[in-house]
Amino acid sequence: MSRTPATEATTPPAADRPLRLLAVDDERPALDELVYLLRRHPSVGSVEGASDATTALRILRDAPVDGVFLDIDMPGLDGMELAGVLSNFAAPPAVVFVTAHDDRAVAAFEIGAVDYLLKPIRDQRLSDAVRRVVDKRSGAVPGSAGRSDQDDVIPVELGGVTTMVPRSTVVWVEAEGDYARLHTTTGTHLVRIALSALESRWADHGFLRVHRSYLVSVGQVGGTRTVGSGLVVCLRGTGACPPVELPVSRRHTRELRDRLVRGPRAALAGQHRS
Repeated sequence: MSRTPATEATTPPAADRPLRLLAVDDERPALDELVYLLRRHPSVGSVEGASDATTALRILRDAPVDGVFLDIDMPGLDGMELAGVLSNFAAPPAVVFVTAHDDRAVAAFEIGAVDYLLKPIRDQRLSDAVRRVVDKRSGAVPGSAGRSDQDDVIPVELGGVTTMVPRSTVVWVEAEGDYARLHTTTGTHLVRIALSALESRWADHGFLRVHRSYLVSVGQVGGTRTVGSGLVVCLRGTGACPPVELPVSRRHTRELRDRLVRGPRAALAGQHRS
């Protein structure tokens, strides 16, 4: 009679296995607190601590983890640099930054972080971050139920809490100096990123610059109309974003009309190529 090996009967599937995490912070009290808080979470099985990047890499070499909760300001290799190293792993762990600084969120998400926590850590935000690590391990986009796995997110700071705004919820974007205001289906958000950066980042995902101050989602365009000698684009209202008409500069008029004639499939063609 054949017997089922014990490992087959006792080893849970990866999706159900408790998380293995690593916390990295050069300040011992902060590290001890983070390890303690993570160990309390019901989805977490084990947490190791490291006070510098060298120790962290040694731990990761010996025992891969599902997620790394990482401070930014550390002597030697800092958190951003360590995250860059982790991104080159064959199976990179999810990275969550835990920091007292609120000015590095955009850079953090540019290198693939799944969350960005501000100290002191709030229980709900820590739970959100752990859930994002679980989502990444299972192959889902963190916090993106029902969204495409190619949906970009922009981190937004509000009252000390970092929220991820999906690109798919953005109707139009307005330049405000070195900042950009996102007009979304859930409200408006001011982020520290230039409109030109978003134009380049989202050009292959159905967004078009229609004016030096405006970037619009072509799929939200309801039509255009002539006002005097100029053109305005009419955006449909959806969710918390009301209908709006925005001026179109002469240099962008032809491209807008071409995109509208080609239709939504052409507007999103680049998304399927990326």
